[in-house]
Amino acid sequence: MLLRVLGTAAGGGVPQWNCACPGCSGARAHPDRRRRHASLAVRADDDHWYLINATPDIADQIESTPALHPGPAARRTPVAGIALTDAELDHTLGIARLREADRIEVLATGPVRAALRDRAHLDDVLAPYISLEWRELNATPVPLGEGSDVEISAIPLSAKRPRYAAREAGGDQDSGKRSGKHRDDGPWVVAIRLHDRRTGGTLLYAPALAVWPEAFQEALADADVVLLDGTFWDDDEPRRSGFSTRTAHGMGHLPIDGPDGTAVRLAPLAARCLYTHLNNTNPLVDPAAPQHKQLAELGLAVASEGMEIDL
Repeated sequence: MLLRVLGTAAGGGVPQWNCACPGCSGARAHPDRRRRHASLAVRADDDHWYLINATPDIADQIESTPALHPGPAARRTPVAGIALTDAELDHTLGIARLREADRIEVLATGPVRAALRDRAHLDDVLAPYISLEWRELNATPVPLGEGSDVEISAIPLSAKRPRYAAREAGGDQDSGKRSGKHRDDGPWVVAIRLHDRRTGGTLLYAPALAVWPEAFQEALADADVVLLDGTFWDDDEPRRSGFSTRTAHGMGHLPIDGPDGTAVRLAPLAARCLYTHLNNTNPLVDPAAPQHKQLAELGLAVASEGMEIDL
């Protein structure tokens, strides 16, 4: 199983177009610090690749990855489909960017597909351009493409809805909590598990992690490589940076640092653990930040864009 990291940034990318924070300013001054929206490409077989999440940067991500380039026929593309971890705009807007194709397969959970169909009206908008062929993504492993040795399955994480799919007005829309009645109505956010039946290699991809359920912990024990939500370094980062009145937990992301942070949970694992989905305010966007050394001492690191993982 061959994978390629296409992007490692949270919403807005680094730099974000309307932000002059130290992280964004640093990325403008040093283009090598720029980060595209978090995404991953996995080779299903010799001729087909699937993208994990379709970001606003999808065209640039494809162009920067020779294995995803079209050919040898004029309109033949190795990009066969997309698998979605959630319904957030940062992970789905790229589907529309692929409208020049005749068809594209999209793997998603029921709630995610319903949100994109009924709230975002994606099927209606794209019907004149492209055929979206939806496939259910759930806990049962299925081949990633016909005849592929790579299996894909989903591990439910939370019922955090995107803002456009809020059940009702008001309440904390980012964290999925509403005023009044609210129920956990299915896996809106999942971790994706990729397993190669031929080699035995397993990767776990969880770019949005609001909680740490037992099923996720069990999947971690079986993984060889983990790419995990690294949106915020610590819980108070959003408030300290001045762009939000909420904490990292309040925005639906477990922080990296702290007694309940993800770093101390990942450190004991045998798997290779890499952070992705970094917000522009995260000090880790600066390669010289001391937080990198702190992670290294725990055996952890930040995923780099363009890196290949062979399992």
